[in-house]
Amino acid sequence: MAVRILVAEDEFITAFDLCDTFEEAGYEIEGPHAGISSAMLACQKAKPDLALLDIELADGPSLELAQKLLDDNVPVILHSGPEDTRALAARFPQATTLVKPCPPAQLLGAVSKVLAPT
Repeated sequence: MAVRILVAEDEFITAFDLCDTFEEAGYEIEGPHAGISSAMLACQKAKPDLALLDIELADGPSLELAQKLLDDNVPVILHSGPEDTRALAARFPQATTLVKPCPPAQLLGAVSKVLAPT
């Protein structure tokens, strides 16, 4: 069974680029979700194996969803602008933080590292 990654990103081109990158690497994709509402609904229907979240979505910040996923032991990668990364790393030390734009190789490396058994 393929690893399922939830993608929450409100920038259309970025969202589909992320999804293409993950699909080409063999992952199953849930999304992309442009809003927090649809991303939360998707998580309620089926818990993802990993979530890649942009912080500012079309209908609000994804911080509550990030915390819920982390509380449910779902690894989270926060994908945001460089101005947000320090604050995000401090607030969510158990999450991985990547700066946009993130090259595909770095993104896939982060996914592999997060999913690697400890």
